[in-house]
Amino acid sequence: MSCSSLEALTRCSVAVDLGAARTRVYAKGAGLVVDQPSAVAVNTHSGALIAVGQAAERMAGRTPQHIQVIRPVSNGHVVDIEMARRMVRTLIGERLRGLKRRRTMQRALAVVPHDADPLMRRAAVETLTGVGARHVELVEAPIAAAIGCGLPVVRAEGAMVLVCGTTTTQIAVVSLGAVVAGGTVNLGGETVHHSVVQYLRNRHELLLPSQDVRPLHLALLGSGGVGDRRGGGTGNTLEVQGRDVVSGLARTVTVDPEELRGAVQTPLTGLLDTIRAVLHRCPPDLVADLAERGMVLAGGTALLPGLAEQLREHTGMTVHVAQEPDLCAINGLAAMMTHGAGVADEGAAPWQPDPTRADPLSGGREVIGGPSAVAAAEAAVPVPEQEAG
Repeated sequence: MSCSSLEALTRCSVAVDLGAARTRVYAKGAGLVVDQPSAVAVNTHSGALIAVGQAAERMAGRTPQHIQVIRPVSNGHVVDIEMARRMVRTLIGERLRGLKRRRTMQRALAVVPHDADPLMRRAAVETLTGVGARHVELVEAPIAAAIGCGLPVVRAEGAMVLVCGTTTTQIAVVSLGAVVAGGTVNLGGETVHHSVVQYLRNRHELLLPSQDVRPLHLALLGSGGVGDRRGGGTGNTLEVQGRDVVSGLARTVTVDPEELRGAVQTPLTGLLDTIRAVLHRCPPDLVADLAERGMVLAGGTALLPGLAEQLREHTGMTVHVAQEPDLCAINGLAAMMTHGAGVADEGAAPWQPDPTRADPLSGGREVIGGPSAVAAAEAAVPVPEQEAG
C-alpha cells in the first residue's frame, strides 16, 4: 500500500473489522462504537432476527429447534452476506443515531485477510454497501494490525506480524507498505478449543461444555496456567466435569495438562513450519531486520498463555505481544483514517481512545442487540436503492 493510497483513506469516515469472533466499528468523531460478538440469532420458521452480538452469543447451545445462532463470518471473511448485513445494520443503528448517518457511512474502510480471493473481497464490499456505504476501501489484515501495533510499515525495513485470529493465524513480513511474504495456518482459539474437546472425547469419552474449555486453555500452553487450578484440580492435574458419551450422565475425570499439550502439537507444528517457510521466501536483508526487531503477535489468540514463549524457543527470534492485541486491526484502521501515511511512515503510536470522552461501550460490558433493539435498528439504518462497489 503506497503513501498516496494511505492518504486517500483519510476520506473514509467509518472503519469495520468483521472478525470471526467479534465485529468492531470505529467512527470518526465517535471512536469505537461497536465491539460485539459476530453472532446472529434467527427464527428459522419466520426468518425474523431475534438478537445479535452478545445477546445472540449467550444463546449458543441453549436454543430450541426453531431458533438458530448463525456466525456470518468465518476465517476472517463473510460467508453469509445477508446475515452479515443484518448484523452490522443492527449493531450500528442505534450507535450512529446521533451522527449524520448517511454522511458517516459514505466511505467505509474494512479489513480482509491478506490471501483473500476476489469473491471474499466482494463479499466484504457487498456487506457494507448493503448497510449504506457508497464506497468501500479494503485493507489487508497484516497491514492494519502492523500499523495498529505502531510498526513503520511504509519504510524500507522489514517487520513481521502474526495476526492470531479465532480460526486462523496469518503470518506476514511487511515492507514499503505491502506484504513481502505471507502465509496462513489453521491455528486459533477455536482450533485449540476443538483439539481439547476432541481429545477428551476420544481419550476419556467425555463431552465438555464450551464454558469449561477456557480453564484448560490456561493449563495448555503456559506453566502459569497449570498452577492456577481454575479447573478445580490439585497439583499438576485438573478435574474436568462433563457428560459421559455412553451413559449421558455427568462425570468427572482427572486430566494431566501435559496430555493436552500433546493434543494441539500438530497445529502448533504447522504454525512453526509456516513461519519458517515465510522467512525462507524473504530477501536476506529483510531477514536481518527481523533478526534485530523480532516478530509481533496481534489478534485475540495472541493472549494464549505460553504461545509467545514457545515461538521464542523454537524460532530463536524476539517475540513481542502487542498492547491490546485484539484491537490492533481496528486501531490500525482508525490511525490510517486519521493520519494517513504519516502514522505508518513515522511509526507513530496507534490510535487510543480519548480519556476525556465517555466510553461508548461502557467498558465493553453493555449488552445491545436484544429483540427490541433489532427492530428499531433495522428500521433506523437506510438500505440504498442501488449498491455501489
